[in-house]
Amino acid sequence: MTLHVQSTSETYYDILHIKEDATYDEIRQSYRLALLHSHPDKLHKSIEMPNSGEDVEHKFMKVQKAWETLGDSRSRALYDNKLRNLRCDELVADDVSFEDMIVEDAREALEFCHQCRCGDYFSISWPELEEMGYELYRDEKDEISVGTTEDLPASVIIPCSSCSLKIRLCISTNSRIRL
Repeated sequence: MTLHVQSTSETYYDILHIKEDATYDEIRQSYRLALLHSHPDKLHKSIEMPNSGEDVEHKFMKVQKAWETLGDSRSRALYDNKLRNLRCDELVADDVSFEDMIVEDAREALEFCHQCRCGDYFSISWPELEEMGYELYRDEKDEISVGTTEDLPASVIIPCSSCSLKIRLCISTNSRIRL
């Protein structure tokens, strides 16, 4: 991942010259084009050979890593979440623990909500959390717990449905909500 503490660093989207809402086909097409402009074998045949072989290989490796991340839906969701967290680090209205969320149970899909100052809600669904890589478990006592891996961030930024406020949902492996 090319993300660092600064949110102004080059992202995988920048490397492939695409927008963050690009489709899979757009990502693939841009990756193939970037390969033509960065692959060492292609550049050796070209007149536009850069000064250093290390620069060529470094650029090629960045393009390759960008494709590996953005070309896979799960790794892209994780990357997008980390990117959002970095960009919104100071811009959240509140930090909310998983236990503070209200649960709406439709049996096939749970919706986790927290009321905003404007009166509307911050919400995220069970499928959205699973797509990001979190595992949710429901036990026989109707308690929901969250399973995470080391790779996942300990928080998710959730926007309000109506206004511009956002909250940081803090997630830990010992988080439990009773239905």
